[in-house]
Amino acid sequence: MSSSSETQQNIDPITNPTSPYYLHPSDASFILVSTPFTGNNFIDWKRSVTIALSAKNKLGFINGNISKPADSSSVFPAWERGNSTLITWFMKVLDPIIARSVLHFDSASAIWSNLHERFGQTSGTQIYSTLQQLADIQQGTYNISSFYTKMKILWDTQDATQPLPICTCTNCTCRITQKVMTL
Repeated sequence: MSSSSETQQNIDPITNPTSPYYLHPSDASFILVSTPFTGNNFIDWKRSVTIALSAKNKLGFINGNISKPADSSSVFPAWERGNSTLITWFMKVLDPIIARSVLHFDSASAIWSNLHERFGQTSGTQIYSTLQQLADIQQGTYNISSFYTKMKILWDTQDATQPLPICTCTNCTCRITQKVMTL
């Protein structure tokens, strides 16, 4: 092992900027996303949050890659501080009623899972609504750029609510083509 690798491992995770446990002084006033989640548009809000958390190297706190260590672990205080910071960030960007409903969860991961369970399910009504908006859209007084942007938002929403299946097997034995044809 090289001396730089050994030095990297000996750095306290709280002071190491590459560590997910690191918190910059400006993180105390950080706003995760600009638009609070009010119960609508979970797909867009979720995407914005995951981008912001990835940029802050904190995605592991909600996706399960950084689990809560034992209370006796040397990284437990750093995990607890990072987890509490994420909970604070979530409280700032949730509608007050939604925030109150997750306030007593012990981890950012539990909050994320709960929000995903309650708001992340796509219904037939949502899919139909998007398809209806696509069918009804007209340029009207919009310039080409604005009209295209409105259509692109609807296309992206449709893709996010009804994604195409992806082959995950070797030498494709899953018959993905048949699955796509039945959509």
